[in-house]
Formats: sequence, structure tokens, C-alpha cells
Amino acid sequence: MKILFLTLVPFKDIYRRSIYIDLVRELANRGVEVYVVCPRQRREQLSTELIHYGKIHILYVKTGNITNTKSFIEKGISTIKIEGQYLRAIKQYFADVKFDLVMYSTPPITFNRVLKYLKGRYNVQTYLMLKDIFPQNAVDIGLIHRHGLLRRYFRNKEIKLYKNSDVIGGMSQGNVDYILTNNPYLENNKVEIFPNSIKPIERKKEKVKNMEILNKYGIPEDKTLFVYGGNLGKPQGVEFLIEVAGNFVNVKNGHLLIVGNGTEYNTIERYLQTYKTANVSLFKKLPKDEYDKLVDSADVGLIFLDKRFTIPNIPSRLTSYMENSLPILAATDPNTDLKNILEESKSGFWCESGNLSEFIAASKKLANDTLLREKMGRNGRDYLEKYFDVTNTVDILLKHMYKG
Repeated sequence: MKILFLTLVPFKDIYRRSIYIDLVRELANRGVEVYVVCPRQRREQLSTELIHYGKIHILYVKTGNITNTKSFIEKGISTIKIEGQYLRAIKQYFADVKFDLVMYSTPPITFNRVLKYLKGRYNVQTYLMLKDIFPQNAVDIGLIHRHGLLRRYFRNKEIKLYKNSDVIGGMSQGNVDYILTNNPYLENNKVEIFPNSIKPIERKKEKVKNMEILNKYGIPEDKTLFVYGGNLGKPQGVEFLIEVAGNFVNVKNGHLLIVGNGTEYNTIERYLQTYKTANVSLFKKLPKDEYDKLVDSADVGLIFLDKRFTIPNIPSRLTSYMENSLPILAATDPNTDLKNILEESKSGFWCESGNLSEFIAASKKLANDTLLREKMGRNGRDYLEKYFDVTNTVDILLKHMYKG
């Protein structure tokens, strides 16, 4: 069996851990030949290249700059052009490969020509892993005008992508309900739950903080460590994150650690430098092994989303926190069913983004109650193993292959 995976995530290290690499490795472990097509952005100054890792074959396609660019225009143009670049590369390098399934994730929503070509040539099944509901997410936070040409252009692309997909896998029940409600032309059995998932590391019997890594980054070892790791852009509602940082001094026994990069990083940095905020640390993206050590030494995992979102986002860092048995404190829009997941799993607290008093109150409760943190952390880890283990999501994919 052969699967083609189209993604914007650069597979720079096949041995690294992430929701996509774990998925690809698990498929390969099941005997599936996986062909990954991913970008090599212009800034890397490298050519298109095919590299083989056993049953995993990665085609690195030279593209424009798509991620970590401050220019929305550059990102948009590069995203539009990537469809043609991928299609040419597939024709050149995989001309003799007959695929049984094509899977792809959003973003982007511009793979329709690739899907049409593959369906026409091989009558292949197509599976969309819906990780991003675009353009509505950009409309929600003001990046695209609700009635503008860009919104209409990308909405048309989105509809074509949904129609060209044999199955659409949403991250949660909220995702499934949203897609069906806002795209009534889709049949109900075409959309299913396909959650973010990982191959969990071995569960630790007891939590032991890594004093070496804490000392290296100047983080106090005697405080309850709250960690936020990930993108620092407009989708995260950085204004509220800054408000939290400015008031975290009220969490007497807590220390706030922010690790990440994005368009709003400099805004956060300027605020912290100006106001000399106590018990808050900020670092740009760290080496993966060091970040993992910090998360492993943390006590609480934080999630932030902009309060204006009307779509049900489920950030992938949820699985990282659960894997490390961290209780979760999330501040998001009221439309995501992340709050339902936290409630069902009894693994953390939720408040609406912008509600500072409720956020600080929950922080104080977690900072001062070790038993509560341990209980919520265990609950989250149990929930992860039951619902977010990559072996389960691979089963979902393979049932479609066998059905075909």
C-alpha cells in the first residue's frame, strides 16, 4: 500500500516527534510506503530533492517563503503558487508510483489541481485532515475583509477542496458540526472525527524537575511553573497574553514561561522590557530537546486563542501537555469545544479570553494545590492514551484504504 501525504510542515528530521511525523512513522511501521511532499522555502536556498528513509520517502520541493514571514502578501503569493510547484514535482519524481490514498492537511486549501490530477490518473481516494478552517479564521481576526475579494476567492477554493475530498477528518466534534452546518452540500457520512494525535512517550512514575535546564534559563525551581509554548501571532490573542503577563505578579507562587516565535513576539518582548514584569520569562523558539525538558519540568500548560474566533480551534499543544501529565489552563473564544474536552477529561480549567480575573483565580488555584495539579495531570494523560494515541488515528486512515 502506498500513501501520498501533502503538507506545508517541513520534515527536516524524520526522527523528531510531532503530530505529522508520528503519523507517518506509525504508517510506515504498519508496512505502508509513505511518500511525503513538503516545502523547502526560498530562505533555505536549497533545491528540490527526494530522500528515502526506508518506507518513508520525502520529496522536498523548493517553494517561496510560507511560514515565519511578516509579509501577508508574500505568504499569500507563495501559498497560491505551491500547488503548481507540488504538482510538477509529483509528476517528475513519482510518475511511476500508484498511490492508494492521498492525505493532506490544511493549511493550505489550494491542492485542488493536485487532487484532480491524481484522481484522474489513479482513481485514488482522498483524505483531508482539517487542521485549519480558512478563510474564516482569517476573517474572524481581521486579516481578511468579510465581504472582500480575497475572502470570496479563498472560500471558493475551500469549497472545491471539500468537494474533491472523499473524506474530511475534523479535529473534534465541534469541527465536524461546524463544517456540516456551514457547508450543507456535504453529506454527513463524509465528515468524521480525526483528532490531533501522537505516539506518547512512556509515562513517568513521578515528576522530577530538571534543575540544570531551569538554572540555564534562570527559572526559579521553587515556583509553580506555568508554560506557554508555540506560535505568538494574532490567532493566539496576544493582547490577552500580555495582560496576563502584566498581572501574573498576583500569582505569588507562580512563574510564567513563554516560549515561541511569531509576528507578535516583538510586541510581547517590548512590553516585558518596558514594565520589567516580575515572575515572567520570554524566550524565542528553543532547541526541541531543551524545550521538551522545560515542558517536562513545568507544572501547568497554557493555551491561548483570540476571543473573536467563531470556528472551533483545537491547538496541537494540547497533546504535548497531556503527554507530560500537565494540568491545562486555557483562555479561548467560547466557540471552540476545547472547553468540552477539558471538562470531559477533568484535566484543567477554561475561561473566555479576556476574562482576566477568572484566569488569575484559576492560576492561583493551580499554583497552590499540588494534589489538584497531579490529579488533573493524570486525568489528561489517561484521556490522551484513550483518544489521542496515533495508533487510533492510523486505524481510521487504514479502514478507508481497505474499504477502497
